[in-house]
Amino acid sequence: MTNTFDKDTLIFLFDQTFLPLRNTQLVCCEEEPIYCPANPNTHHPHHRIIFAHGFFASALHEISHWCIAGSKRRLLEDFGYWYQPDGRSTEQQAEFEKVEIKPQALEWIFSMSAGFPFVFSADNLAGNTDPSKRFQKNVLDQVQTYLTLGMPEDAQIWSQVLLDYYQPGYALSPHLFKLSSH
Repeated sequence: MTNTFDKDTLIFLFDQTFLPLRNTQLVCCEEEPIYCPANPNTHHPHHRIIFAHGFFASALHEISHWCIAGSKRRLLEDFGYWYQPDGRSTEQQAEFEKVEIKPQALEWIFSMSAGFPFVFSADNLAGNTDPSKRFQKNVLDQVQTYLTLGMPEDAQIWSQVLLDYYQPGYALSPHLFKLSSH
């Protein structure tokens, strides 16, 4: 098992897989993550998943959003998704948790595929909010669904790339995913 969780390896693996397949590259190290579709007018012939600060988890999370977005949304900056920045109200946080179930489920699967620790995110530091127990349970349920019924095609490809590189011969199964008791 390889356990070097560096950004350069992740970028290499992603670009080797998805640059030829989906004209998409993984780009490091902006302050905030963003997805930018290809734009020949700005000299960017490839779609770009830009992740924050070189963090391995940030890259996996942004790739998760990309896997869910689908071909039409991949033509829109940040996939055309709603995003309320840090400091959300209770109602806004509840809405955030609803739309984050599938991305965080894929991020957990990708993390497990690489043997990397997964941490639920409420992404609301200014709101001083932890991910709710209900949200964590919903993410776990979505992981179980993905592993039982299948993931989006690019998510399946990416999970397998991570498994092949970081944990050759290892296979994911639903029983491996559990909520911590604390």
